[in-house]
Amino acid sequence: MRGVVMTLGVVLALGGCASLPAPDGSLDVAASGRLAVRVDAPEGTRASTAQFELLGRPQQGELRLSSPLGTVLAVARWQPGQAWVQAQGERRDYGNLDDLTRDLMGEALPVEALFDWLQARPWPGASSQARSDGPGFVQLGWTVGLEGAADGLIVARRSLPTPVTVRAKVDPR
Repeated sequence: MRGVVMTLGVVLALGGCASLPAPDGSLDVAASGRLAVRVDAPEGTRASTAQFELLGRPQQGELRLSSPLGTVLAVARWQPGQAWVQAQGERRDYGNLDDLTRDLMGEALPVEALFDWLQARPWPGASSQARSDGPGFVQLGWTVGLEGAADGLIVARRSLPTPVTVRAKVDPR
């Protein structure tokens, strides 16, 4: 399942018209745009890009990943005590959102914090410090750069244990 996100092109080619759940109508769109993730793991670099739509809130939400043509590639949903992803006609269940992202990307990603980070602000669920080398902040071991925030570009980087870079180009609301 890790390959679902890391090889989005293969998913598009193999599962182009796979039936995925419709968006949960009770969830408001928190952010949408283009998402790129790069993991510099010892076994090699993995990178992927997709259109994204983040719905809901940190406690209960949905992340939809689509191809540039709009084909839904994967849908991840979560609520207290469970998370799941559906792609290529297969559903995978997890105990929490960290386990889900670790399986998909090889590293746990702070999806809960992304709701605030994509709004160019620290997540209130953890302490943060202002960056000393430019606009942004450090939180949860990630350095969130806000140099391009006026244009919707947010860049989050983590150096340890495995270097990961998440770039989001957020659509204007």
